[in-house]
Amino acid sequence: MFDHRRLGRELDLFGSDPLIGAGLPYWLPAGAAVRHALEEYVHAVERRAGYQHVHSPVLAKRELYELSGHWAHYRDDMFPPMDAGGEELVLRPSLCPHHALIYRSRGRSYRELPLRLAELGGMYRSEASGVLGGLTRVRSIQLNDAHVFCSADDAAAEAAAALALIGDAHAAMGIAPARLRLSLPGPGGKYAGAPSAWERSTALLVEALSESRLEYEAEEGEAAFYGPKIDVQIVDAAGRESTLSTVQIDFHQPERFGLEYVGADGERHRPVMVHRSIIGSLERAVAQLIEVHGGAFPPWLAPVQVVLVPIGPEQHETARAVAGRCLDAGLRVEVAGADHGSVGARVHAARLAPYVGVVGAREAGADELALRLRDGRRLDALPVAEAVARIAARVTAHAVDLW
Repeated sequence: MFDHRRLGRELDLFGSDPLIGAGLPYWLPAGAAVRHALEEYVHAVERRAGYQHVHSPVLAKRELYELSGHWAHYRDDMFPPMDAGGEELVLRPSLCPHHALIYRSRGRSYRELPLRLAELGGMYRSEASGVLGGLTRVRSIQLNDAHVFCSADDAAAEAAAALALIGDAHAAMGIAPARLRLSLPGPGGKYAGAPSAWERSTALLVEALSESRLEYEAEEGEAAFYGPKIDVQIVDAAGRESTLSTVQIDFHQPERFGLEYVGADGERHRPVMVHRSIIGSLERAVAQLIEVHGGAFPPWLAPVQVVLVPIGPEQHETARAVAGRCLDAGLRVEVAGADHGSVGARVHAARLAPYVGVVGAREAGADELALRLRDGRRLDALPVAEAVARIAARVTAHAVDLW
């Protein structure tokens, strides 16, 4: 594996500045392209899976987190309150309290359930400076988060569906998790809610794992303060393990927020809250992608998917025209003209791009493209339309293989 911090700098993916602060990286154009591709992927996957997208503020009154339990159980990891006209506002450490408020903003019926609310939103953690590093431990986090409000009878099925989405996303990203961990409470920890609710949540998560036929390891002391969870663990280049994706079943916050729905019997019932994150934080996901792929990302994630290399200046306009057709197909493309060096030097400089298209006099005259794939294969010249369509199809399919 590669060190994402070193490679991230070399490939101009992200950076940092003391005037911005530790644990607050910025994204350069190439890194932002990877990040945007991930955002578009999860949005599309979630829409197909029946999620509705919402947006909520990164600030809220301290009372919100007192109600959710974060202030009592998670205060050490939160930034201190800011005074705003006599009100104490806090940078949120989590999105779930906001989604609970969105749920209870009006009456709900059993006909609306499961209600799946998703958001790719910012949150903030007051991490100690000594643990910050690259993109894996940061203070400003962009989280792919969602909360499913459902009946207890549907909770295990919703958790299993979330696990399937996670598996598909990891396959598309070319990431193989190290293990699945069933994170349980440990002795002496600060946990909220009745033991019976914890036992029920744990049983439902085990049922979801069983339905999904996934192996896991149970580990005490790793649960959230409000409930047990399934954590999908990854390992970085230094051998450190961390959580990328997660699924949790929560009886506590629906109780704290007084969440209800009217059942088919006309009575009021308490929903269950299933927390899930398909790819976790964008920061940690990109860090893992860099370390696993060494900058040679799957085609749909590559910052530049196609590099066009005109043999001579007379083919430059043809290459520009082909680039326009790539852009029309939704591809990220660059033209490496003769001012970038010899043909060999330009092809070498584009070695991390999945596709390099060489445009010589013959190709220009025949409206063709000679493709070189990143894995070393050289394809016979193809009509430009066919070459662009095949590349776009691989990208749209979120395929890991090139051709």
